[in-house]
Amino acid sequence: MKLLAAFAGLALACAAAAEDYLSPALRAQVESLKADVDAIPSNRANAAARARTLWQWINAYALTGRYVPVNATQVVSGVLAYPERAGRIAALDSTVRELELLDGEPDAVGALTADLGPFEARTYATIRQVYTVGTKDVAPGGGLVVARHFMASFGGLQATDPTGDNYVSIAASEPGVRFAKSTVPIGGMHGGFRRAIDMLMFRVVDGVLSAGDTVTITYGDTAGGGRGLLLPDFSSDRMPLPLYVDFDGSGVLVGLPIQSIAVTGSSVAGVNGFAPSVVATGEPFSLAVRAEDRFYNRATGAIPGWQVFLDGAPFASIPAGRDAISVLEDIRLEAPGVHRFSIRSMDGSIVGVANPVLVEDAPRRRIYWGDTHGHSGFAEGIGTPDRFMTWARDDARLDYVAHSEHDIWMDDFEWNVLVDNVRRYSEDGAFVAFLGYEWTIQNIQGGHHNVLFRTAAGRRRIPAQEFGTLSALYQGLRTHHAPADVVVIPHAHQAGDYRLSDPLLQPLVEIMSQHGTFEWFGRMYLRGGHQVGFTAASDNHLSQPGYTAPKGGSLSQRGGLGALRARERTRQALFDAMKERASYATTGDRIILDVTVNDAEMGSRAPFAADRSIAGRVVGTAPIDTIAVLRNGETIWERDYLADTASRRTTDGEFRLVFESRSEPFHQGDNPRGWRWWWGDVDISGATVVAARGMAFHNTNTQALDLTDGSSIAFRTHTRGGASSIALTLAEVRRGAKLAIRLREGREFGGGPPRFRVHQQVPAAAVELRLRDLERGALSVPVPFGEYVDRVTLRRVVEDGAWDASFAVQETGHRQGDYYYVRVTQANDAMAWSSPIWVGGYPTR
Repeated sequence: MKLLAAFAGLALACAAAAEDYLSPALRAQVESLKADVDAIPSNRANAAARARTLWQWINAYALTGRYVPVNATQVVSGVLAYPERAGRIAALDSTVRELELLDGEPDAVGALTADLGPFEARTYATIRQVYTVGTKDVAPGGGLVVARHFMASFGGLQATDPTGDNYVSIAASEPGVRFAKSTVPIGGMHGGFRRAIDMLMFRVVDGVLSAGDTVTITYGDTAGGGRGLLLPDFSSDRMPLPLYVDFDGSGVLVGLPIQSIAVTGSSVAGVNGFAPSVVATGEPFSLAVRAEDRFYNRATGAIPGWQVFLDGAPFASIPAGRDAISVLEDIRLEAPGVHRFSIRSMDGSIVGVANPVLVEDAPRRRIYWGDTHGHSGFAEGIGTPDRFMTWARDDARLDYVAHSEHDIWMDDFEWNVLVDNVRRYSEDGAFVAFLGYEWTIQNIQGGHHNVLFRTAAGRRRIPAQEFGTLSALYQGLRTHHAPADVVVIPHAHQAGDYRLSDPLLQPLVEIMSQHGTFEWFGRMYLRGGHQVGFTAASDNHLSQPGYTAPKGGSLSQRGGLGALRARERTRQALFDAMKERASYATTGDRIILDVTVNDAEMGSRAPFAADRSIAGRVVGTAPIDTIAVLRNGETIWERDYLADTASRRTTDGEFRLVFESRSEPFHQGDNPRGWRWWWGDVDISGATVVAARGMAFHNTNTQALDLTDGSSIAFRTHTRGGASSIALTLAEVRRGAKLAIRLREGREFGGGPPRFRVHQQVPAAAVELRLRDLERGALSVPVPFGEYVDRVTLRRVVEDGAWDASFAVQETGHRQGDYYYVRVTQANDAMAWSSPIWVGGYPTR
């Protein structure tokens, strides 16, 4: 019998070898790796060689289409990119063992099915996942780990109170199996992202789970009286409920394939319109009207009919129905100038606007909007690449996009999907997808950089696993690609090393995203002599590029947009615009911005002249607050369009209470300063508060405003390099009227945390603002905090501010290479920055 069994085993081995997904040479390396790990734990001496073999193995395995452990590729980068850090080596051996099981015993893990929905966002639901045990038993000491994706805003999972919300229960089909609740620490995307935290585990204490047995995990079990599982506030086509199996209590956790649980938006609460920013006279174009819930999701259920107005006059109507997105086609405007669409539900309860449309007789350049930095569940985010693309094209109505997935979480199979998506979703003249990825290295080795390619076919990514420093990235890109076909864009979250910049590869710098507002980051590149333009992006991690609601944590504000000034919406024209720095950045609003210096356009260099004429125009999406012209990073001209500088009396009217904090790091080369909390109470004496509202309070998780009565406001907001404002309407204003603000203490927060000056505890503070002290319509009070001076400002504002402003500034300069750019702020806290324009000098080469 043993001989027959040996022959049978040999036959199976031969069959497996004939169908092996690994080449003979790589198979030999992999088998040697398995044996080496069993014999000697990985250490500093052998870890790098083992990680390189593991990297090849992971990618070959991924190309079979099977599920790859979510942190496997990051384990490789952790060893190869940071060889001096012994702590990162510990995960190497467990990854080898997990992949060994998947490779050698493909039926051992079993199968997982789930209730796939769809479920409605921010409601309570009951979801079941059923695990069918494979050929490997789950013995006492082992069990199932109920992990949690760190970005999924579920209610807090618990297994102790059956009467409470978010209760998780477990049941096995085998009656002799009994579980006990415990915890196990998990780091990474399915636990504590930056450090391991305890996740719920159900350990087998009696019986054995054998092949074919089933285990049902019920999330939001209502049998005890709870309301169910509180679902996240964002929609997704692949909402993760990760599960891991420990077969024998060894601590080696094997991930089960994530199920595609769908969460949709909820009932309509708002509406927004999207139109081209620049069109020619009489040229046909489209207006998209998108119904959304209160979390920016595409609305579901009954959609009301809409009335569309053009410049305040009735223009069109859209009937009620079930489609959240409606498109009005073949619109033609014959009158040159700025035109504005507004939208209102038939009953008048929901109102919205579209971006302004500038009609010109013969536009020299158009404005195209895009997002070059966003993620899905292929990395540490949530959602599928298809969802990413359809959101960019249909929900955000972008002109261009790049799905720049983190390379440390990406394998070759996923890269091929991104390549294919560029082909499937791109249509010159309508929507252009660029192939890209995010080179993901901590700031001490170069910082995060997004890499974009002009075309997709045949492109090789230069990943952090193999090119772990910024100079190595530049060298790898130049070796494998023509520099004319590559754009590299650093960002400030894990701050790019602004001492280095390849002039052929790196034309743009990202100065704003959901992580914060980082104008200082662009200035640091310019100060170093690098000729770079400005862009903004979302860095959204929920497959929502280009039109993004904040979700708390580090990603606590709306995502930004990059504007490209190009002649047409084609792949070549848009990529050329990036290479030429013909760009500007906004915080998400589609502000129209035009700036020239001596007739030279954004991103270009004018011949030297002592006399400089800086001219521009801003067409806002809200009243314009201020326009500033900066030379070499210093403001040389600024105009306030919003403050009521003429009024000198203490009277009723409109006011803005503004909170601002800086975001530049205190130490050179560090990551940005974190978000500052502004929360507390405002007591108004000597006046009555008729109305109060947050101007950019888009974050339902972390921003709130409550007008408790006519004289008291409770509020909570935050800033990181920008401003957050509260609009106040005051009446019955009397002499001596004042605002007494009590600020509570709170700790700075935000991802990519500073290394040298860690997040600090912000102390409580008191600020008093007396209306009679306003000078030229404003009163600003510093709020010192350690190395920083943040500010609270009260402004009286004009009732009818300018939405469209042109400016001209004349100055004389004598330095070659001076550069100028323009910063715009609006009454709704939105911002825009032009790319610089240089005068004289010469570019970096």
